[in-house]
Amino acid sequence: MTEVPVLKRLSDEGVSIWLDDLSRKRIASGNLAELIATKHVVGVTTNPSIFQAAIGSGDGYEEQLADLAVRGVTVDEAVRMMTTADVRAAADVLRPVYDATGGRDGRVSIEVDPRLAHDTAATVAEAKQLAWLVDRPNVMIKIPATKAGLPAITAVLAEGISVNVTLIFSLERYREVMDAYLLGLEKAAERGLDLSAIHSVASFFVSRVDSEIDKRLTVLGTDEALALKGRAALANARLAYEAYEEVFSSDRWVKLATAKATKQRPLWASTGVKDPAYKDTLYVDELVAPGTVNTMPEGTLNATADHGRITGDTVTGGYVQARADLEAVERLGISYDEVVTKLEDEGVAKFEAAWQELLDAVTKSLQNKGVDGE
Repeated sequence: MTEVPVLKRLSDEGVSIWLDDLSRKRIASGNLAELIATKHVVGVTTNPSIFQAAIGSGDGYEEQLADLAVRGVTVDEAVRMMTTADVRAAADVLRPVYDATGGRDGRVSIEVDPRLAHDTAATVAEAKQLAWLVDRPNVMIKIPATKAGLPAITAVLAEGISVNVTLIFSLERYREVMDAYLLGLEKAAERGLDLSAIHSVASFFVSRVDSEIDKRLTVLGTDEALALKGRAALANARLAYEAYEEVFSSDRWVKLATAKATKQRPLWASTGVKDPAYKDTLYVDELVAPGTVNTMPEGTLNATADHGRITGDTVTGGYVQARADLEAVERLGISYDEVVTKLEDEGVAKFEAAWQELLDAVTKSLQNKGVDGE
C-alpha cells in the first residue's frame, strides 16, 4: 500500500492532520508546501520548544538577525519579529487550505510568551499583539489552560481572535476550557461579531500522561500495575472526547450554533510516542474520531504514512473501558489529580525553559552580529 492512502483514510475519518513543527528552512525549501500536497497536512502548530530548535540552529535566520542587531532591538523584540515572520509565511502557504475549508483548517498557531502563563491581563495583551503582528486571518493564538489562562481565553475570543488552547491534561480543566470558549463566543455575539469567523481547538496532551503514570506503575511492579501500562493516556483522551460530545450537544451550544458558531475541536497533542515499547503510531491509530485534529511531529507523520492502521473510529465506543482503566490506576494508589497537576506545572516550566534558551541564543547572536558590524 502506498503512503498516501493511510493519511487520506485518516483525513476521511474526520481527523485534520496538522504538523507539530515549523522552521524558516521548512518554509523556504518548499517542504511545508510539499507536505500539504502529498501528506494531507492541513495545519501547523508551534510552541516555544519548536522555535528554540529552529532559531537556535541559526539556519535561515542570519540575515534577519544581522538587521535586528544593527537596529539595536531588544532580544524579546527580536524573537517576536522572527517567530511572527515564520508564522506569517506559513499562514500564507496554508491560505488555500484555509479558504477551501471555510477557516476550519489551514491554521498556524503561535504561543504567547510562556512566562505570562499565570498572568491573565498580560496574556490577553500579548495575544492581541501577536494577532496584530502576524496579521493573517488563519493565525491561531495559543494560550495555556492554566487557571489564569481561562479568563484570558474568553477575553481573546471575545475580541474575535481565534485561539488554540494548549497544555490541557485533565478532564476537569478541559471542561473549564470548553466553558471559557462558549463564554467567549457569547461575549463576541454581544459585541455583534461574526461567530463563524472565530475558531478554536483545545490541545489535549496525550503521551506525557502515559510517561508519568507508566513510571509509577513500573515502580509498583505488580502484574496488575504492569498490565495497565500504556492505557491511561488513551483512556484520558477518549473521556475528553466524551465530554466534548456532551458539551457540543447542549442547549447552550445549540443557541450559539444557530448564530453560526463553530465547535471547538479537540486536538490531540504530544502524539509522538515516548516509550519505544509502544507502536510509534499508537496515539494516531487509537484516537481516530470525527471532528478532531491530530498534530504530529514529522517522525510520527511519516510513520503513520508508512505503517499506520486506520480502522475507523477508535474513540467513541471505548468510554466504558476508558473509565475502567483510569479507575483501576486510581485504585492502585496513583492519584489522577496529582498526576495532571504535575504535568501542567511541568508543561509550563518546560516551555519557559525552552523560551529562555531561545532568548539566550538570540542574545548571543545579536551580540556577535553587532560586533561583526562595527
